[in-house]
Amino acid sequence: MPSSLQFHRFNSNTDAATANAIANGVNCPKQIQTRRYALSSAKLTVSETVANHHTHVVGPNQSCSVVIQTINASVSTVWSVVRRFDNPQGYKHFVKSCNVVAGDGIRVGALREVRLVSGLPAVSSTERLEILDDERHVISFSVVGGDHRLRNYRSVTTLHSDGNGGTVVIESYVVDVPHGNTKEETCSFVDTIVRCNLQSLTQIAEKV
Repeated sequence: MPSSLQFHRFNSNTDAATANAIANGVNCPKQIQTRRYALSSAKLTVSETVANHHTHVVGPNQSCSVVIQTINASVSTVWSVVRRFDNPQGYKHFVKSCNVVAGDGIRVGALREVRLVSGLPAVSSTERLEILDDERHVISFSVVGGDHRLRNYRSVTTLHSDGNGGTVVIESYVVDVPHGNTKEETCSFVDTIVRCNLQSLTQIAEKV
């Protein structure tokens, strides 16, 4: 029997705090087959391999976007938090708990069962670790199940030195647009969550 959450629309009437949180986000691209984000706008020099991670195949009923966050902490410090696939609640405040249910720790292919805090149009999410590159500082996961509305969600997060001892975090994603919602509503909702997560990551990493 479908959960009632499946019929809950994202609320497009955001308050001032939420509006401010997504103000610096990137608008959703128009319907296209692939999308590569202009990392040059962040004044970064990254390898072709890393840039390719932010190239997403986007279907006719999907949205994708990217959020960029600068952190006044070293890449190694930020990476020590981000790479913990088994502990997303370490900086993602929307996550209540996490349990690795398949796979060995934080290796590619591992599955985690995430329980979410109340107040979101979701209860749980089953997620698979797709990429964990400690050398290039790349992590990616996809949502493969759970009680939520973000179907076929996949995110990629990469870390880059800003040249001054700090870190630039780039997180991009692609996701199905839920029935009854627009691409713009979907992007606004997900961008808000991603930006809040990265702001929390900033606070934690800068205190280490």
